[in-house]
Amino acid sequence: MERLASLKVAIVGAGYVGLTTALALAYIGHRVTCVEKNAEKLLLLKSGKSPIYESGLEKLLRLVEGRVSFTGDIQEAVPEAEVIIVAVGTPNRTDGNADTGFVEKAACEVSQVMLDGHTYTVVIKSTVPIGTSRRVAHVIDRVLQERGVSPRVFFVSNPEFLREGQALYDFFYPDRIVVGAEHPEAVEVLRRLYRPILEQTFEPPDFLPRPRGFPLPPLITTDPVSAEMMKYAANAFLALKISFINEIAGLCEKVGADVTEVARGMGLDPRIGPLFLQAGLGWGGSCLPKDTAALLAMGQEHGYDMRIVQAAREVNFRQRLRAVEKLQEALKGVRGRVIGILGLAFKPGTDDVRESPALDVIRILCERGAHVRAHDPVALENARRALSGLEVEFFSDPYLLAEGAEALLLATDWPEYRRLDLCRLASVMRTSVLLDGRNLYDPGEAQKAGFLYLGVGR
Repeated sequence: MERLASLKVAIVGAGYVGLTTALALAYIGHRVTCVEKNAEKLLLLKSGKSPIYESGLEKLLRLVEGRVSFTGDIQEAVPEAEVIIVAVGTPNRTDGNADTGFVEKAACEVSQVMLDGHTYTVVIKSTVPIGTSRRVAHVIDRVLQERGVSPRVFFVSNPEFLREGQALYDFFYPDRIVVGAEHPEAVEVLRRLYRPILEQTFEPPDFLPRPRGFPLPPLITTDPVSAEMMKYAANAFLALKISFINEIAGLCEKVGADVTEVARGMGLDPRIGPLFLQAGLGWGGSCLPKDTAALLAMGQEHGYDMRIVQAAREVNFRQRLRAVEKLQEALKGVRGRVIGILGLAFKPGTDDVRESPALDVIRILCERGAHVRAHDPVALENARRALSGLEVEFFSDPYLLAEGAEALLLATDWPEYRRLDLCRLASVMRTSVLLDGRNLYDPGEAQKAGFLYLGVGR
């Protein structure tokens, strides 16, 4: 690895994006200091443990020991840095727009410790509303003027396209890297930052080998506003694709078609592709719900209706309601019924339960008087906190959860659930109803095991 490629990097925020970015940049040769204000998370990181569940993070944390450091003091990270990456959260406001308060606070704190005469490239990696890069530049310039110092500062929009559960893979082997900047010097700094990724010159971690035939990823350079829009547009399209196949699934149930076969035939068309055509309970997590809501809010701000995006959100929530309706029909009512939920994370490979379809279904079931039990391989504690106040029993063993239950709902398609003994599950239940909310199981095998099998669009 070229020693000249090394940059001194400060990262503000050690969430999913910030921590993944910090460890991966350290692995490819940069010197990284990550700022995390949460004392509990900071203590874990300093002890070599990841505060979030993400495949490979703790392994990589051990590999980069000595090349990455963690602090709660921005003064220890920013003054001597060459690249400052802002990766703090942007939760939704009540109007649906992304709240940039944490981003602006980070920008203010960063500018308070910048050194006179030093050159910095400030990179916005948080998902932010259109025009936030301009806003951040204004905040930093104002503070610098108040301090009477004149560092040279460039601003870059560098959106992330990381999938939870596969974040490290997506960082090391990306489809593209997007850089939105007004100045060529800033583009060159980002090219230098990502050069080992762009040229694939780094030695892959043992647990994450380079895919055979992996093509070199393109560096897309554009203006900051277009870069900001790319992130929202990409996530909105993925949300649309999932909602589309879920709407088709509803019609499949009416006419007797199998949506898994329909999706297979559609996906072979290279203009469509097979990804994100899996019918189920819909999308959740920290990105698609938040970003589609923010896109709608931005449209309203500019007097522009985003009707397709709005429809995708409506279809998505309808999937949760439809799941409860199917249980109602099968059980002749859910009030007083014991219903087990398998899977609480919004997708496999993560402990993130934000906007999880499973949690929405649980809330509806509780409102309708059902007795709800729940299991997840890794997300039990996060779900317990998110569902506090509701009468939900949490189980560490799916077979114990099934004892005496009247229905099971498979809500998250963890690999562990594919390996469950369906005959054993059915034998301990009071009534053997299985609602396969992710079409994980073969209907024939489930029926042979003794289940009344209900899928999505099947």
